[in-house]
Amino acid sequence: MMQKAAFIEKKFIVNFIFVTSLFLMWGLLHSMSDVLNKYFQGVLNVSKSQSGLIQLSVFGAYFIMSIPAGYFLKKFGYKRGVLLGLALFAIGTFLFVPAANAASFSFFRIALFVMGCGMATLETVAHPFAAALGDQRTSDRRINFSQSFNALGATAGPFIASWFLFGGTASNSPDLNVVKYLYVSIGGVIVLLFIAFLFLRIPVLNDPHVAVAEIDPDAVNIDIAPEKKLYQHKHFVWAVAAQFFNVAAQAGTWAFFINYGHEIMGFSNLSAGRYMSFFMAMMMAGRFIGTLLMKFIAPNKLLAFFAMGSILMCIIVAQGFGWSSYIALMMINFFFSIMFPTIFSLGLKNLGSHTQQASSFISMGVVGGAVFPLIMGQVANHDVAKAYYLPIVCYAVIFLFGYKFYKVKH
Repeated sequence: MMQKAAFIEKKFIVNFIFVTSLFLMWGLLHSMSDVLNKYFQGVLNVSKSQSGLIQLSVFGAYFIMSIPAGYFLKKFGYKRGVLLGLALFAIGTFLFVPAANAASFSFFRIALFVMGCGMATLETVAHPFAAALGDQRTSDRRINFSQSFNALGATAGPFIASWFLFGGTASNSPDLNVVKYLYVSIGGVIVLLFIAFLFLRIPVLNDPHVAVAEIDPDAVNIDIAPEKKLYQHKHFVWAVAAQFFNVAAQAGTWAFFINYGHEIMGFSNLSAGRYMSFFMAMMMAGRFIGTLLMKFIAPNKLLAFFAMGSILMCIIVAQGFGWSSYIALMMINFFFSIMFPTIFSLGLKNLGSHTQQASSFISMGVVGGAVFPLIMGQVANHDVAKAYYLPIVCYAVIFLFGYKFYKVKH
């Protein structure tokens, strides 16, 4: 009888904890950049559509850096890949010092771009790293569990950023020292993580996407034929497309959350920023619940169901009904919760030696987050509620992937 696959083996626990900490850190910084949208609108006098350039800077870095990061990972391994990502991450945060001194939106975008390069490297490395720390049959649950702590970071980010940026008179002042102090402090934490990873021992890892064939030769849809080119794996190609639209929807939804609270609900910037922490907590709850549900429901089916939930919520949000629409806006993040890690995991299934390269291409799909806030911003300049009709197209593509095109074919 086939042995039941463990969630994580004892020898991998320390490594898994450290890898999961990376998910937490980039979740923190991603959500803080969405608070910067509203902050720079006031301090640097940029429009909603112009503030969307923040997401272009961060997610655009994914498009440029993900492929080089994938090659770096394949050549130098997980540990050096993590160290490169953390180094770029830290440099980006420290560049906030000259950007604040110059009071330059363009300089801030450069700092965010370098920070985004670090995030892209870490995401390219961390997902296959987490998958490799055990059996492929539990890789969906492992990645979703790590992404739950990404959601924890995303929950803390808006609370920390709102307290620093909107807690006093900062939003009405040209003094950008508060931004400088905030990001330098986080940069210090990233440096400590860098030092910790220097001393971390990485055990010999088997590629779980190959090893599963030895463990379970009767598993359905096993396809590790080395002669098959990466682009010939249709489930992988669809995963790249689904991830593009997934992060597009995420970036647009997050970027104008505070604007929605301020303009539709009448909240102050500080209150809207604090509600964003509840918004991110919904994602964290969704990931923990989703990880549990995947013990009983196939990941692709849960993905399709959550995509339909997001479509329904977007329709309600776009009506601007008040609290019912605002609660629906919160629920978008609940349904969004499992999408990124599940798409990532389904896209990596049974790719064998192509796994690391595939990880970089799926990470590159994150570039959707660079362009979509700009499009939503054009609508939001006139009616922020109606802008939430746009992500429906994105969730429709994700539904199709989860419903049909996730399948691994020989």
